[in-house]
Amino acid sequence: MIMKKLAANPIKLSVIVLAFAAAIGAQQLNRVVVERVKTGPQGLYAIKNARIVTVAGPVIERGTVVIRDGKIEAVGANVSIPAGAQEIDASGLTVYPGMIDAGTSLGLVEVPTGAPGTVDLSEIGDMNPNAQAIIAINPHSAHVGVTRFNGVTTVATLPRGGIIAGQAAIINLDGTTQWEMALVPAAALVIDFPRVGGGGRAEFAFMQAQQRQPDLTEAIRARDQQVERLRKLLRDAEAYARAQEAYARDNRNVPRPDRNVVLEALVPYVRGERPVIFRADREQEIRAVIRFAEEMKLKPIILGGNDAWKVASLLHEKNIPVILDGVLDLPMREDDPYDLLFENAAKLQKAGVRFCISTGDTGAHVRDLPYHAGMAAAFGLPKDEALKAVTLYPAQILGIADRVGSIEPGKIANLVVADGDLLEPRTNIRYLFINGKQIPLVSRHTELYDQFKDRP
Repeated sequence: MIMKKLAANPIKLSVIVLAFAAAIGAQQLNRVVVERVKTGPQGLYAIKNARIVTVAGPVIERGTVVIRDGKIEAVGANVSIPAGAQEIDASGLTVYPGMIDAGTSLGLVEVPTGAPGTVDLSEIGDMNPNAQAIIAINPHSAHVGVTRFNGVTTVATLPRGGIIAGQAAIINLDGTTQWEMALVPAAALVIDFPRVGGGGRAEFAFMQAQQRQPDLTEAIRARDQQVERLRKLLRDAEAYARAQEAYARDNRNVPRPDRNVVLEALVPYVRGERPVIFRADREQEIRAVIRFAEEMKLKPIILGGNDAWKVASLLHEKNIPVILDGVLDLPMREDDPYDLLFENAAKLQKAGVRFCISTGDTGAHVRDLPYHAGMAAAFGLPKDEALKAVTLYPAQILGIADRVGSIEPGKIANLVVADGDLLEPRTNIRYLFINGKQIPLVSRHTELYDQFKDRP
């Protein structure tokens, strides 16, 4: 009866729905505020009696890590604990550097289907170099707590969509605003390099279901047109930069160029000052990216790289790094062996290719990063290399190895204290530090567990 009356009065129904949504939003906000209050300050800490996996050097079987004002002050077997330090006895525990996922969209997507208002992954149009992921990141995303609970402390968040998706941001997973989280607000340009039949296997299957044969000639022509559009835009950015420089040198005789935010955003990339992340999986796509980057004098990074093992010698020769995000994916071709992608990292490591491992996820499963590395270790990648593939190597590829990625004095204190091997699913995180602050091991998952564990 009540619902019938409300249905007859849509204004009342709308008010009730909005009030209910506001109540839910308030509960979510209160939850976030409580978490932030629990976060410890940047202070003076000493993690003692721990096994320390520095990654950059030998393992210290029993030592101390001193954290002061957000940085690692000292690490070693005979480090003195400063007066006034908050001591953490880590006997039987291991200290690792926080893990880094170099290929996510964490913070840009909350609920991928059914709630479009929580998705801010892409912009309209094909060429959006001026779009910056850092602007759209939600620092209060539930995915942040869930991800860092598993030892991931830093991610590169990449926009998606179109040919030039925008600029990726590198963030630490703590902070109440995007700028508190930011390590590098504009770290790399993200390009989904044009390919023949860009929709790939899914598009091909759809065309078969519609009893349509893909027109290869037309697909190649469309791909070439897209590549040419990309090439022209990058060359226009070079010309724009030269015009700006000419005006800066002689503003009396040279007219001021009209400002163009699209071309302006491209300038650091066409000059080779910042890297360009190219999404490419198949062998021919990777080769095309290498040729294009050489032609345009870009600093390329391959993201995806499922066929990277096929061109490993070329990648090594050109010193082009690869962010592998398909370790746990199914093989792309029906006749590929089941473990082809499991072994990809080991093959690149043997060939001397610079690489790291990523989940490639939009948020919910970035927490699984250690298991991607663990699977690669189970299929030929040395265990120490697997750990570096989610700590030091992504830091080196992203250009932040002077700040994160290993346990060394002077670096940001992003540390994980665990009761076992960091890449094993049975391991639990006991203490977590980001930017030298002790982070509460609380997430949406733990809250739901606590809420329902004693339910009759």
